[in-house]
Amino acid sequence: MTFRKISKILNDVNTILFPHLCFGCNARLYRGEKHLCTICRDQIPLTEHNYEAENEVDKVFYGRINIQKAAALLYFEEEGIVKNLIHHLKYKGCEEIGTLLGDWFGSILKSRDLPLQIDLVIPVPLHSRKRKKRGYNQVSKFAERLAFHLEAEYNETLLVKRSHTKTQTTKDRWLRYLDQEGQFAVENPQDLHNKSVLLVDDVITTGATMESCGKVLLQAENVRLYLAAMACVR
Repeated sequence: MTFRKISKILNDVNTILFPHLCFGCNARLYRGEKHLCTICRDQIPLTEHNYEAENEVDKVFYGRINIQKAAALLYFEEEGIVKNLIHHLKYKGCEEIGTLLGDWFGSILKSRDLPLQIDLVIPVPLHSRKRKKRGYNQVSKFAERLAFHLEAEYNETLLVKRSHTKTQTTKDRWLRYLDQEGQFAVENPQDLHNKSVLLVDDVITTGATMESCGKVLLQAENVRLYLAAMACVR
C-alpha cells in the first residue's frame, strides 16, 4: 500500500472521528471543502467592491480623513454567515479564517488587474495586553495574504496601540471616536515616507478605528493611504 493511500485512509478516519464543521452553518464539511461548505460559500454576501468605482466604504470617510480608496470583501450583518466567521476568528482561535478571507480578497483584486500599487500593508494593531490574551491579532493573517497577492511588504510592528480600551461593539460613532483618539502611534515614521500604504481591519462599522490609525499614518511625509477590511456594515 502506498504512502498516499495510507494518508488518505488516515485522513478519512480522522474526518469521521473528528468531523470538520462549516464556520457559516455548522454543517459537516466534505472532501474538497475547507472552512465553509459549498452552500455557505455561494450564499456569502460579497460586496463586489474594488479600488476603481466609488462604494459605501469610501463614503464613510468623506470629510474625515484623506484616503485614496477603501473597500471590503463582505457585508457584515447582525445574523448570518459573516458574523459567524468573524466570531470564530476573534474569539474561537480560528486564525485560519483570516488566511481564507485574505486569499479570497487578494485573488479577486489580482484577477481584475486593478490599478492598485501598494508598497506596504499594515494591520490595525491590538494592544499588547489584548494580543497576549487572544494569542494573535485577528487581522494579521488577512493582511499578510493581501500583501502576498499585491506583492507588497507586510509590517505589523510599525503601527502600535498605546493603551488598552474595552470592546467597541456597543458604542455609537461618537463614543468610538473619543475612545480611539490618541490611541495609536507610529514607530520609525521615516519608513512610511513616500509610500502607498494599505491599512487593514476586520470590520468597518463607524470607521472610528481606521480614522484614528489613518490620521497617525498620514503624518508621515507623502503617504498615500488605502483601506481594506474583511467586512463592512451595509
